[in-house]
Amino acid sequence: MTIMRIGVDLAKNVFDVHGVDEHEKPALRKTIKRADLLPFFVHLPPCIVAMESCGSAHYWARELIKLGHTVKLIAPQFVAPYRKGNKNDQNDAQAICEAASRPDMRFVAIKDEEQQAILAMHRIRALLVSERTALVNQIRGLLMEFGEVLPLGREKLRMLLPELLEDAENGLPHLLRTLIHRQYRRLCDLDSEIAQYERDITIQVQQDEDAKRLMEIEGVGPLTASALLASVGDIGQFKNARQFTAWLGLVPRQWSSGGKNRLGRITKRGDVYLRTLLVHGARAVMRFVEKKSDRKSLWVKAVKERRGFNKAAVALAAKHARIIWSILSNGTAYRVMPAR
Repeated sequence: MTIMRIGVDLAKNVFDVHGVDEHEKPALRKTIKRADLLPFFVHLPPCIVAMESCGSAHYWARELIKLGHTVKLIAPQFVAPYRKGNKNDQNDAQAICEAASRPDMRFVAIKDEEQQAILAMHRIRALLVSERTALVNQIRGLLMEFGEVLPLGREKLRMLLPELLEDAENGLPHLLRTLIHRQYRRLCDLDSEIAQYERDITIQVQQDEDAKRLMEIEGVGPLTASALLASVGDIGQFKNARQFTAWLGLVPRQWSSGGKNRLGRITKRGDVYLRTLLVHGARAVMRFVEKKSDRKSLWVKAVKERRGFNKAAVALAAKHARIIWSILSNGTAYRVMPAR
């Protein structure tokens, strides 16, 4: 009996595996401790190993590939329909094994260590940015309780806060001045940390030719180029530009039936971070389209007049996603098309 395919339900310390033979009959049901997982696969002949694309999945995928196995990662939402009975680890492993056998199943590309390290840098920076935003809001809220209302915006707060703390006539208690001063120093530290991560990302993309080509697109800077390349890996996994745009969640949701096509808002599937970077980049570009007369700018202005600023920004982000796919797939440079 030869095991053809194995589904592995990943966990922290205990893993459940479910295997089938060449006749799709169950041939293996086992619970394995973390330390015994790789030795278990060492003694197995090469086969297909399927796992959910979750925490530590890319690490285990790389390790199993080294042992000669073919690894397939599946998004968790595509595994759930194949689960039989109640949710438990063994049923999850069986569902993963079953889902991997579907000929039309979409698999997640396996990331290498460098890709994951770059994405770790983005995640840390994003956490610092969210912490900075919360800190700014807290400072404004605390001061508002004492009748001091600062204008919106982080830069304005950083400019006005030292003057406010030094003003002895505003009636702020000494304890509050001490607390706000500590928060202000923390804000300055966060700004320095975030700036350092952004410098590191900029240095990294300057050494990548694909990233340089992507940054020629308006609205695509070092952060977007770095995050895209680290997340996508092999662009060949997408057959066309629409697949790539759908992977980013920038295509309309469908409610079609009876031959009638009904399109709604964007699906918002996929990586929220990548989609946010693309949309924010598009919003920045739209501030200057009124002064331009190239083909894309004229198209954006027409969409803006028909559908409004926000929908035009999302449409421009989707167009940028298609341009990115074309550049990475064909190895070409970005060209600004003149108006017809």
